Formats: sequence, C-alpha cells, structure tokens
Amino acid sequence: MKNQVCSKCAEGTYSLGSGIKFDEWDELPAGFSNVATFMDTVVGSSEGKADSCNNSSWTPRGNYIESNRDDCTVSLIYAVHLKKSGSVFFEYQYIDNNIFFEFFIQNDQCKEMESTANKWVKLTDNGEWGSHSVTLQSGSNILYWRTTGILMGSKVVKPVLVKNITIEGVAYTSECFACKPGTFSDKPGASGCQVCPRDTYSEKGAKECTKCKEEMYYAEEGSSACIERPPCTSKDFFQIHTPCDQEGKTQIMYKWIEPKICREDLPDALTLPPSGERQDCPPCNPGFYNNASSSCTPCPPGTFSDGTQECKACPAGTEPALGFEYKWWNILPGNMKTSCFNVGNSKCDGMNGWEVAGDHIQSGAGGSDNDYLILSLNIPGFKPPTSVTGATGSELGRITFIFETICSADCVLYFMADVNRKNTNVVESWERSKERQSYTHIISKNASFTFTWAFQRINEGQDSRQFINDMAKIYSITVTNAADGVASSCRACALGSEQSGSSCVPCPPGHYIEKETSQCQECPANTFLSIHQVYGREACIPCGPGSKSTKDHSACFSDCLVSYVKDNQSLNYNFSNLSQVGSLMSGPSFTSRGTKFFHFFNISLCGNEGKKMAICTDNITDVTLKDMVAESEDFSNFVGAFVCQSTIIPSDSKGFRTALALQSNSLADRFLGATVETTLESISIKADMFPPSPSKIPDVHFFYKSSTVTTSCENGRATVVTMRCNPNKPGQGDLSVPSSCPAGTCDGCTFYFLWESAEACPLCTEQDYHEIEGACKKGFQETLYVWNEPKHCIKGVPLPEKKTSTCETVDFWLKVGAGVGAFTAVLLIALTCYFWKKNQKLEYKYSKLVMTTNSKECELPAADSCAIMEGEDNEEEIVYSNKQSLLGKLKSLATKVSSNY
Repeated sequence: MKNQVCSKCAEGTYSLGSGIKFDEWDELPAGFSNVATFMDTVVGSSEGKADSCNNSSWTPRGNYIESNRDDCTVSLIYAVHLKKSGSVFFEYQYIDNNIFFEFFIQNDQCKEMESTANKWVKLTDNGEWGSHSVTLQSGSNILYWRTTGILMGSKVVKPVLVKNITIEGVAYTSECFACKPGTFSDKPGASGCQVCPRDTYSEKGAKECTKCKEEMYYAEEGSSACIERPPCTSKDFFQIHTPCDQEGKTQIMYKWIEPKICREDLPDALTLPPSGERQDCPPCNPGFYNNASSSCTPCPPGTFSDGTQECKACPAGTEPALGFEYKWWNILPGNMKTSCFNVGNSKCDGMNGWEVAGDHIQSGAGGSDNDYLILSLNIPGFKPPTSVTGATGSELGRITFIFETICSADCVLYFMADVNRKNTNVVESWERSKERQSYTHIISKNASFTFTWAFQRINEGQDSRQFINDMAKIYSITVTNAADGVASSCRACALGSEQSGSSCVPCPPGHYIEKETSQCQECPANTFLSIHQVYGREACIPCGPGSKSTKDHSACFSDCLVSYVKDNQSLNYNFSNLSQVGSLMSGPSFTSRGTKFFHFFNISLCGNEGKKMAICTDNITDVTLKDMVAESEDFSNFVGAFVCQSTIIPSDSKGFRTALALQSNSLADRFLGATVETTLESISIKADMFPPSPSKIPDVHFFYKSSTVTTSCENGRATVVTMRCNPNKPGQGDLSVPSSCPAGTCDGCTFYFLWESAEACPLCTEQDYHEIEGACKKGFQETLYVWNEPKHCIKGVPLPEKKTSTCETVDFWLKVGAGVGAFTAVLLIALTCYFWKKNQKLEYKYSKLVMTTNSKECELPAADSCAIMEGEDNEEEIVYSNKQSLLGKLKSLATKVSSNY
C-alpha cells in the first residue's frame, strides 16, 4: 500500500488479485450471517411459529456449507462493496425439488438487482456439482443464498450444498490469503493452493506437504493431520466373485477396502480370509452365449438364446424379442457402469460402487458411510415389435428389477432416470430395510435413457465406516423392447406378400397378426390393440362400457354419451358440456410444522378422442428447466393426463410472491369406461363414499387407471369420477372429494371425486312431462304440456307446444236436464199428496165398517146406515192410534187397493 505497487504473494499464500474466495468452511467465515424465518416471520418474533426455526441455519461442513433440512426459510447473507462491476461465482449441489433454492442480490435500499430476475437455481444430478455465476454492479451488493424446505410427508429433504464462493470486482487486495490446512503453495505469486496427496498433510499456510509415518499413520487426500492406523476388522474388507477363467470356474475372494487404513500386526486385528473353493460359473444371461471362452457374447442379429445354448436363428414368421435380462452376475454387463461419489471429498473416487456376486449384484464398501454407491444402465432407445411399429400406445417398453435392502441405519436406495442426458430425476426411493420385491417403470417415450441406482448408507456430513454391512442387492434387471437389445426368444410377426418374400413387415396401426395366415388384420370396432400381445384375435381387447376405440385402435375413449336401461326405462346422458377440464382445490391442510397447503386436481372427463387434456406442472422447477430443454414434453414436471394432481402452497404460507405448485403427478392416463355400476375392473366405489343423491336418478361413474406403479400402489393408481344429477347447480356445477378423505384418497392409490351439475342429468324423454286439458270454450279446447316436478332432465325431447282442438258445448243440454228433473220432482210430490188424501178417506170408511161389524156382534141396535150417504159430509174427528210414515202409508194403501181387487 505504501508503494502502490502489486507484489507477488509469498509461498504458502495466494491471491485472486481483484477478488476474494471462500473455500474453507470449518466455521462460518467473517462477514457471513444466517437469518431463519418461518411463514415469513423472523425468528424471535412473537408471531407464528418462528421459535421452531431457532436451530435452522446453514451449517459449515469443512469443504462446503450445507443448508437446513426442515421447512424453515434460511438465508445465508454476505455484503460486499465493489469499486467496479464484477461477478460472483459458486459451486453447488441441489438434487431435491422439495427444497426451494434461490440466489438473488439486493442493493443497499433492499431492492433486488435486475441481474437476478431469474433467481431460481437449476437442479443438479445426484453426485454432480453445478456452477452459478451472476454479474455484480459497482457499489453495495448484498448476496442471498436462500432455501425453503417443503415437508409434505415423513421424508426429510436433501440439503443444498455450496462451496468455492468467489467474488470478483474488488478494486484491490491488500493482503494474501494463507493456504488452508490440507493444501500448499510452493511458488510465489500463486492464485490458488494445491491439495496435499494421500498419506501427506499440511497445516495452514504450508509451502509443502509432510509425509505421514508409513506404518503407523495415514492421511486422506487434503488432510490437515495424520491419523493412527486402527487394527483391521471385518469392516475393512469385502468379498468379490472372480471373473470366469478359461476352465469356466469362479471363486469368492476377499479384498481390502482401498485405501487400506488398518494394520494387521496389531492385537485382535483380522487378516484377509482365504479364498473360497472354485465353482462352476453361472450360465450366460439370456440373449448371450459362451463361445468356448471365459466370456459371454451377445447373439448376432436375428438369433436368440436362453443363455445355456448356442444362438439359433428365429423360425420363419417370427422375429427376435429384443431386450435385456440380467439375472446372472459374474461380470458387469457392457452397458452398465459403477462408481462411487462423495459430495464432500474424493475418498471413493475410482472405487467400484457395486460388486457382482453370482446371482445378484450388491452395493460395495465405498470409502465412508455417506458415499453414494452408483450403478447405471444405458439404453439408447426403445423399439416396439416390427408388427406394431405404427402403434401409438402409451407404453413403448418397461424396466423391471428385483431388489432388497439390508440396513441397520437410515439407508436410502434411489432409482433415477435420465432422458436424453438432459435431466436426471428420482423416479422412486426406498428407505431402511426392504424385503425382496419387484418394481416396474413404464417407458412411454422413445428416447435415450440412463437408469441409475444410488445407494447411501447414511446422509450425514461426518465420514465414518460404522455401517459397512448395510447393503442393497439387485437380483435381476429386465428391459423390454430395447433398441440395441439381444433376444432370448422369438415372437410371431406379420409376413409380407409372396413377391417380397417371407420377411417380417410392420402391420398398420390397430392391426393384429392373424394366426392362420400370418397376415395383418384390423381389430374390430370398439377394441384396442394390446401393447404386449399382437398375435391372434385375442390381442384386440374390448373397450369398457360407455367407450369406443380410436381410429388406430390404440386406446379407448369416451364421447361423453352414456346410456342406461333398467325396468324398460332408458336413460341417456350427454356430458359434452362438462368435457372441458374441471378443477378442484381441496383443503387447506397443514404439515406438522404448520405450513398450509392445498391439493389441486385437474379432471378431463372425456378428453378429446383419447387425448388427455388435464395438465399439471410445477411452476418453480418449470423456471429452472426452461433453459435446459426446448420442448414442453421433456419437462420432468409437466404432466398430461385425464386426472392429475399438484400440491399448492399459497403465497401467504411461505412469504413467496406467488403461490407455488409442486409434486405434480398423473392419477389417470387410461380411460376404462363409464357406467352406473359401482365396480369396473376390480375398481369399486363404496355406497357410503358420498352422501346419497336426493333424486332417484342413478349416478354415472367414470373409471380411469394410471400405468405408473409405486411401492405403495403395486397395481398403479385408479380414479373414479361420480357424475350426479343436480338441477340446482347449473353449468359446470361443483366438484368435491369425500369428507372422510380430504386429499381425494384414503389409501393413496384410489381417488374419488363427485361432480354435481344439472348437465349430469339424463336427456328428457316423453315420460318426463304430462298434459293438462282446459275447458271447452266457444267450441274450442286447449291442451298444455308441463314438466313433471321436480324436473330431473335436460335437453333431449323438447316440451310440446300448446295444442288447441274443437269441442261441443254442454250448456243447452245442461238446462234441459235441469228442467226435466225439476218437472219430475214436482210431479212426484203432487202424486204423493193426492194418494195420501185418498188414503185418508179410505181409512175413514174402513174404520166405520169395522165399528158396524163389531156392534152387531155385541147385539147393539143396528145403524140405519154403515156408510156416509152420497152428498154427506163427514164432520166427525178422526183419531189415529198409530201414526205411520209417508212411506209406510203408501205401502198400506197399495196393499188395501190390491185386496179390494
């Protein structure tokens, strides 16, 4: 500074000139700070659950610094003032999309710089370090490395690792930095330090490395001290199977784990066990043959072998069934590689991550328990059978492997897939010990795939060898329809015309091979061609109820029309107005730490002639992938299906500017059928899954299936969408999930949805309305038609128009009838009065006659007359002893008159 002259740094030190570098992470370097928040609440405040994040921070791990593993938001902050524009560069590992990793820069007014508008950092492959650089402006720059974990289940997120942070743009460096322990600088003017080789060490600021005492001490590469060699134990060696020799023999041998750090000359130390007896080598894998040598050779094109016999040509009318079937493990197959990787050091570089063991391949010893032991298989492409080249089915091939894990600690086995060497994603993972089981992954895209198995005993920063006996075993790996595969058998194919010879020819889409003629025949209507079988009529599988096949017979789809007949009553449904994608947001739900999230579903009820219209995507990883892939179909987070699901974290839950969508996956990629029955292809819906329908209209159930197989869903996922008629919910209506299963599923494998809408009602028929006849007015009568109430139908047969017809009036005849009735009533009354008076006179004369007769019998004087003479009036009062009713008098009168005659 006195002379204002740049000078070379001395030996044991280094300088970047106008920059600074942070490559020592034994402790947090000066100038760095940690800030932890939860739900956008600073730790220490009284709001939210901030206190639960007190222990969350970025943790130094020696060569790198590690982020938090929980669902807190933790920022690693560093402020720098630049005299001129510069840049920041760092290396990182970011493999888990359940943790969000941002890097951004703010000025002294806390405003983000334009240079970090795209602040989301790209994912890296397992075991690989990525790099990230951003330009810096002159003045104050505040650098933020921020991570936020999303814990949706019991799994712990994999942390982000950062190392070698370099900042360029400092106007000058007034001092040189001493080389960190384990490194040295032997020349003046060094811009960096070199790593000490194995079995040497150095202290801080070293000019050279010092050798360890060979017999008593050892040191790993880049060590700051030598370590005393312990006595050898069973954890320091492992067994291998030697390759087959010229006599076709192999034997078990034991090898020291490299580098060997133990001593055999100490008390209680173990030595290498003797080699096992020589045994016959296992046979070649199917599709390979032994050509009288110690190695197995792939069968030539057009031939096949089961591995025990020589290769034979396929018979006429057949072709080789290409693929790979590895079930014998004497040597590692040519298209497989194995390696070892550690994120914090290079101890296991160059080691074999996996070792062959006869009937299986198992994870190797590695350098320490936190190593990634990697096994990879490369398949350049997939090719379906010649006879179905034109098929457009969803499955082009599949990979199946049988495995088990034996662990006493928290081991993890990852199965990953890389498409076209662009992006590696974890397909499935298994934690702790797992019994021997099979797993299948479906390939639906013709691309170059690299499948990787990575086994890690523990995920801790400390290097140790406590769990060397924890291992993963893979017994067999089978890949179908591999483009560069070999054949263990032959399958039938379609033959060309006589002019073209007997070579196999591709069948058009939707055609199967007729057994008798070996010619291509089109599948019948409403059937689809099986991916696994193209020989014989049985290869054409009937579509389910309420569905029809595509033109190429590659799949079945719904045209949104469903019919149902019961008790001579026909119900026809038309769900076309609901064929657009319907959406449902269920929740909210909360993690154990209080993070709010929702389950978001997209449902494409009918699709578009088999095309799946529902799309789900992760909006965060979408940003990180756009620079890596050009086509949306390559997005690992892009899902197209009949039913798909995403997890939504609202912006107010984590303090982000927008809601986050993650964990997108397909729930249904194949339509099975639509029916009122509650069971289809072993998928059923319970009667109490949803509240009963208030109407008597039967529900229609749409059944779907997903080809994705997981450890918890061995048969894949299934989805049932129940369509219910509800006239009170017009238009798209309402979507809901069972109240007992707010996530749409109770077991994680079968999902249920209820879609209520007026559009789900059946089409109207003549039985849905009735007629009402009006009164006849002026010779005309009107007939009206009205819907039955309550109305449970839509569209279909329209309501007939009002009908008018002629009629005869009834007023005149009504008057005539009334007049005749009145006259008859008066006549009856008059006759009754007449006969009643006549009857009185007859009774009087009769009583006189009786009295006269009685007086004669008593010898009384005879009367001059026994009756009233003509012209006399009877002035005597008549007395009745019994008073009869009018009806009784009429009956008596009739009796007397008849007796007189």
